[in-house]
Order: sequence, then C-alpha cells, then structure tokens
Amino acid sequence: MEDQDNKGTENDSSGSNAPLKVLALDGGGAKGFYTIGVLRELEAMLDSPLYKNFDLVFGTSTGAIIAALIALGYTVDQIHNLYKEHVPSIMGKKSPQDRTQALRKLANEVFKDSTFEQVKTGIGIVATKWIIERPMIFKASVDQAHGRKGTFTPGFGVSIADAVEASCSAYPFFERKTVTTFVGDKVELIDGGYCANNPTLYAIADAKAALNIESQNMRILNVGVGVYPEPKPGFKMWFAKKYLVSVQLLQKTLEINTQSMDQLRSILFKEVPTIRISDTFERPEMATDLMESNLDKLNLLHQRGRESFASREGELRKFLM
Repeated sequence: MEDQDNKGTENDSSGSNAPLKVLALDGGGAKGFYTIGVLRELEAMLDSPLYKNFDLVFGTSTGAIIAALIALGYTVDQIHNLYKEHVPSIMGKKSPQDRTQALRKLANEVFKDSTFEQVKTGIGIVATKWIIERPMIFKASVDQAHGRKGTFTPGFGVSIADAVEASCSAYPFFERKTVTTFVGDKVELIDGGYCANNPTLYAIADAKAALNIESQNMRILNVGVGVYPEPKPGFKMWFAKKYLVSVQLLQKTLEINTQSMDQLRSILFKEVPTIRISDTFERPEMATDLMESNLDKLNLLHQRGRESFASREGELRKFLM
C-alpha cells in the first residue's frame, strides 16, 4: 500500500487512555447526500465539529470531499449547502469533459490553495494510480507513514483541491487527473473507488501499523451512501440505455468493492470495534445512482441518512461519547 502523510494533528489519542476514533466515508458520487444526512445528526449528537471528535478521517471519492472539508474545520451544514449548490450541476453535465471542468471549478473554489499542512485532524484521501494500478493515499502527518519517513511531505506536495479531484475522477464519466508531486513526478490518477471505495481497511492499517494503536483502543465509524434500486431509463433511445448500462456497471463495480472491503475488515479485524451505517432501500421511488442530478431525489437521500442515524443513535452514543 503506497502512502505518505501529515504533520501533527489536533487530535492525538496515542498518548492518552482515550480510544483512537476513526471516521471512514465511502465513495458513491451524488449519493454522498445520504452520508451528509448521517453526519449532520452525528455532529448534533456530539455537539461540536466532527474534526474535534475524530483522530483520523478517511474518505474515497465523494467521501474524500466530505472528509477533506471536515478536516479543514467545516461544519456538516456548510458541507450540505455546498453539495446542494454544486452536485446537481456537476452530475447534470452531458460529457466527461464538462463534468471534469465543473468538478475542478468546484474543488478550486472551495479548497482554493489549501494544503495538507492546514488540516485540523488526521486525514486520508484515497485515489488510484492509473498506470501501475495501485492506491495513492494523501495524508498530512508523518505519523501515518508506513515507511520513507525521512522524505515524507504532507499530501506528496499536492494541493487538497487536486487530491480531492483525483479521488473523485470516476473514469470514464470523468477524465483522469494528473497531479505533480513535491519531487516533480507527474502521476495520473482515477477514482479511489477502484481500489477502496470503502476506505476503512486503509484507516485501520494506519492506526495499527503506523500509529501503533491496539485493536481494543480504536473506535471505527464507517458511513456508506446507502443501497438503492437501479433507476430505469426515462426514454427508449438506444444511447440512453447504453449510458445507463455503463453507469450501472460502474456502480456495481464500486458496490462489489465496498462489500468486499467490509467483509475483509470483518474477518481480518473482527476485534476492532466498528459500526457501519449504510442501509438498503428497496422502494421503487428510491431508485437512484451515483450520477443522480435531481435535487429533490438527493434531498430524499439526505433524509434517509438522518433516519439511518436515528436507528443507531443509542449505539453510537455509547460508542463515541
């Protein structure tokens, strides 16, 4: 697993009796509205910004956007407002080029020139190297490094905007993203979901292997994007069907990856206290996919996320407080 990582973080459980708390956020495109619904209620329960309550925040794709904003100190309501303003527009674009330009514009407007030195807690942003088919995980603290600590540079010297865009580059629906590292290497990247749409295993690896945290001293909260029926094409033109099948194939690939990673986590690290929230919704009106652009539907996902939290609130309160 290839990675490098951050300077000091505001939260550090390694020197105290408090458990190390980890928040891991799945990828899933527009379905991140569900994640935000869960997190909105979580933040209200904890009564403080999430970066103050989690020592590591890992995210893939849409989860990377949310994780980066949390680590920079944004509240969940602020993140929700950004999603409502930008996500329908990005997903409503008709070509990979237009979606990529809209995503880049969003990343640059929101993150500006923010760097990994500016995060307020530990972070992991997961992307996938296109050429050599390996993960590239952007971190801020050298404490998370699994090697090469002498040459460690936060986020490989890449801006948060570029790292997040890379993690969200769901090729071929978005173009591939090329970043330049601190040593001048140009690395072509695609969506982190191709290697770990559920980044929990990578977060546990950092906690155990790099931070030397014992399993019983961790608390892992993994929030997904929910599981929904597949949408039907709105009209019968052949290219609409072809597009829908392509989206369904990508989504199926990411869902298989998500479930596989969670199954591995439950087998390899069953002793690590973990709660996963990602409910299944089978009613036809819940049909959606990662390219959803209908804001009414996205707001419905947000509501379902809040309800999923409510069904686990008692457990989460004991787990995290």
